[in-house]
Amino acid sequence: MTSDDDRARARNIPRGRISRLGQFGRLAGSVAGGMLAEGARRLADGERPQLRDMLLTPANVGRIADRLSHLRGAAMKLGQIISMDAGDILPAELTQIMARLRDNGHHMPPAQLLKVLVQEWGPDWRKRFTHFDLSPVAAASIGQVHRAVARDGRALAIKVQYPGVRDSIDADVDNVATLLKMSGALPRGLDIAPLLAEAKLQLAEEADYQREGEQMSLFGRLLADMPEVVVPTLDPDLTTSCILAMTWLDGRPIETLETAPQADRDAAMQTLMRLVLRELFEFGVMQTDPNFANYRIQPATGRLVLLDFGAARPVDAATSEGYRALLRAGMAGDRDAVREAALAAGFLGSGVVNHHAEGVDRMIDVILGEMNRPGLFDFSDRRFVAALRDQGMEIAADTRAWHLPPTGVLFAQRKISGTALLAARLKARVDVRTLVAPWLEDRPLKAES
Repeated sequence: MTSDDDRARARNIPRGRISRLGQFGRLAGSVAGGMLAEGARRLADGERPQLRDMLLTPANVGRIADRLSHLRGAAMKLGQIISMDAGDILPAELTQIMARLRDNGHHMPPAQLLKVLVQEWGPDWRKRFTHFDLSPVAAASIGQVHRAVARDGRALAIKVQYPGVRDSIDADVDNVATLLKMSGALPRGLDIAPLLAEAKLQLAEEADYQREGEQMSLFGRLLADMPEVVVPTLDPDLTTSCILAMTWLDGRPIETLETAPQADRDAAMQTLMRLVLRELFEFGVMQTDPNFANYRIQPATGRLVLLDFGAARPVDAATSEGYRALLRAGMAGDRDAVREAALAAGFLGSGVVNHHAEGVDRMIDVILGEMNRPGLFDFSDRRFVAALRDQGMEIAADTRAWHLPPTGVLFAQRKISGTALLAARLKARVDVRTLVAPWLEDRPLKAES
């Protein structure tokens, strides 16, 4: 059965390149109209309107969020990534757009869903199940998830990809990049072409559900010695490049821990941080999407359910050793060694150190002060973030300081930063120094194949 609420939230996903381009065209037209109206209002009030102020009005914020959520696919995925990675840096209005995308619940209407199921499983697909719920339990950027029961009684989660996602990746990435440039969030002249190319590659990998199934199985093996976490089991017979079938694992959103006892919040974040360290320094592979929806908690057992392995990617030795050198220097409280390690790993470019040495050293001193506090690190205390942001924005105003780290570092840092944001959300307290210490000695990566 499909409820009235389900029907209200179901929208056909534009699948053709032309139709998706038309969506961006309509967005541009409506935003431009809003800009003209806002500009006229400000002129009438005797103001000299700035482009950014006219673009990021509340009305335009709503238009952009709604259109990107309708497009789904790479357009929405990039919005989610940006809101996770740069929420403390982007203009507040743009952060609002991206945050709305994380919570938007539009999904395919049943007719469009059934067409995909027939295309992937054939006209007799219903014979594989005793039950298949056409109303999704979750709708994300690239696909939506349905509950089903197999003929043998297994409860399954079936992730179905939105039609046209793969074909639209390149155009969506380019269009979202244009949106960011218009917003003023990206410095003019910064060459983001390598990053866009990498984003297109990773999104194409995420759209391959057979690859995701292989990565999910790999993590299930790698984490077999961590009973505090659980990974779904792949059903290879039902999985295709556009459908991912796995065991259904009950769990609540990890954000529900916000009201849990401090010990439970601390334990969950300690487990996730152990996982990140093993990915970075032991496994040689990391699930680089820290979206909170990828973690769930089983209240009865306290186990963490890990979901969504489409963004799993190899960790190269240079990235792993770069972080090791940086952490080793940081734990020793050696400012000069931290600066040199950050340069060697590509976190910093030579331009910023040559022209803003004092500012860089002030930022390093803030980080060292936080890293070397004795005892538990309180992630709810984010006063230092403002100091880093203010100094960083001052440096970023100088075009000589612009620098993009290697893509391996960018994707690893995305996971690390997202994990820290979750710890802040849960107000967790963790003995980070004790967790990190065993990984400071040189050791080779040993990922399974």
